[in-house]
Amino acid sequence: MTRSDLQRARPDGTPGVAAELASAAGAWCPALAPDGTRVACVGDRSGRPRLEVVTLDQRTPPAVLSGPDQEVVSVAWSPDGAWLAYLVSPGGSICAELWAVRPDGTDRRRVLGEDPRTTVFAGGWTARPGHYACTVSRGAEADVVVVDVVTGAVRTLARGGFLALTSVAPDESRLLARRGPRGWRHVVLVDVATGRQQRVVPAGAPGGRQSEDGRFAPDGRAVYLRAAQPGPLDEDRTALVVVPLDEDGVPGAARVVVGRRDADLDGYAVRADGTVLCVWNAGGTTELDVRRVADGELVRRIRLPEPVLPGWSLAADGTGLVAELTGPGTPRSLHHLDLREDSAGAVSRLPSSPRRPDADLLVTPVRHHYRASDGLALDGWLYRPRGAVGPQRTVVSFHGGPEGQERPVWSPLAQALVAAGVTVFAPNVRGSGGRGTAFAALDDVGAREASFTDVVDTVTHLVEAGIAAPGRVGAHGWSYGGYLTLVALTRWPDLFAAGVSLAGMSDLRTFFADTEPWMAAASVTEYGDPAADREMLATLSPATALGRLRVPVLLAHGDRDTNVPVTESVQAHRALTALGRQAELLLLPGEGHTVVGRENVVTVIGATVGWFDRWL
Repeated sequence: MTRSDLQRARPDGTPGVAAELASAAGAWCPALAPDGTRVACVGDRSGRPRLEVVTLDQRTPPAVLSGPDQEVVSVAWSPDGAWLAYLVSPGGSICAELWAVRPDGTDRRRVLGEDPRTTVFAGGWTARPGHYACTVSRGAEADVVVVDVVTGAVRTLARGGFLALTSVAPDESRLLARRGPRGWRHVVLVDVATGRQQRVVPAGAPGGRQSEDGRFAPDGRAVYLRAAQPGPLDEDRTALVVVPLDEDGVPGAARVVVGRRDADLDGYAVRADGTVLCVWNAGGTTELDVRRVADGELVRRIRLPEPVLPGWSLAADGTGLVAELTGPGTPRSLHHLDLREDSAGAVSRLPSSPRRPDADLLVTPVRHHYRASDGLALDGWLYRPRGAVGPQRTVVSFHGGPEGQERPVWSPLAQALVAAGVTVFAPNVRGSGGRGTAFAALDDVGAREASFTDVVDTVTHLVEAGIAAPGRVGAHGWSYGGYLTLVALTRWPDLFAAGVSLAGMSDLRTFFADTEPWMAAASVTEYGDPAADREMLATLSPATALGRLRVPVLLAHGDRDTNVPVTESVQAHRALTALGRQAELLLLPGEGHTVVGRENVVTVIGATVGWFDRWL
């Protein structure tokens, strides 16, 4: 299949619109300089994610500090302002490398990750000049190390299990790390000298099953973390918890600082003035407020110009932050938020942010509620073409994870489909995030079959509600969403008229065998044990039922993907072709699990729009 085949010209110019939307640039992962005058970030205006640095009031293009062939994942500015540490994905691989560079672009060097089998996970700078602590995995487990970016000396701080670093004490004698498989992750306190690990919140205590984002209090005598609180379905939300430490560093009883029954705490920052900045996920949109640490009382709310805040960087004095904001009409871009009491929460978009796409090409989705056949409340985001009346050809788009969540963020694919006259519905079926830990666990292991029926209930609802035209509904998904698409196409052959799977698993057995070892180990609690539950994994795998698939399917995959290995799409395509089915395979050169290169983003979005335009 050639690119011209996938982007056939239409009289209304749809391929051109899709390409324009897919080409929109963004900026994300902000890191403020200690003096507050500059911000580093990841930006893709060049066509690939690069490390950029810009002054807050600069109106000229940012300076690019990463190498010309480097695909940048994240960035952090050292407390003394002397270094920037950034992760690089070599050739799209998930096995990231750690690099460092001076803020003026000199002394760029790789400091970790020379071995291509090693994966470096982002951590953070310690209080000691030039010391960056992070997680390094060379198999199913992961150690916490600290590296001196000047000398290159590496010291292991902790080992034993998969340890995802969250905080290091100023003297590097203790650290906090998250460990455990998916759905059961918890924060441990590690004594570096002895190697002793202890849970910050005991397993049987409220919040003990799942906690993350642990940080030491400024005086080192307590630990803050986000922990899921017990409660009924939809109310067991993530709250901010503080745990005192005695003189020997032993954790005491946890106390909830602030929590809500209608929202999850996505992020927080405890400030020197005795307040905490809280970032809430409320029904998919972000709410930002400031509360007192002592009693959790609300001090003030801060209005955001866009509905979702995925990332942010707080100024050293706590008086402002640079936020990464996004919405249906805005690719990720950077804004400055003034947090001073007399500022009324002033928000200004950084002048250097990439331009927004033409608003006339875009629509705003609405949150749509419905129920599964067993009565469970579900929701999703509905994108409809302007002026659409009555049932329309519709694509149901499933998110990844499966703990992911559909939110009203920038989606060039959804907008491109709508521009082609296709309605898009992006549901949050059971197992999605954003509704507490119990809801996210509703599809774990043996319960996955129940989540599959949500697909049927979703399509049934869309048709009965007069949104989707019968027989003209397509299925699309990325990662786990691609897997769910293939499940639906094989289990209910007449439910959809066509499908597109992007980087989706086709066989859970080969996924476990071929994915990164740490990913396989973490996924046992989500899907099942690859040995003990092998028969169940076969039953849950589309590969064992491809003979039932009857509609056209496009399989797209990055050829460097080792998270969901590219062989998952290749083997499905090979089997479908042998069966004589209408199937196409689109391999995206140099891409990993997430497609980030501008040319490939344009290609895969154009291919998807063209596929559904053809078959719906």
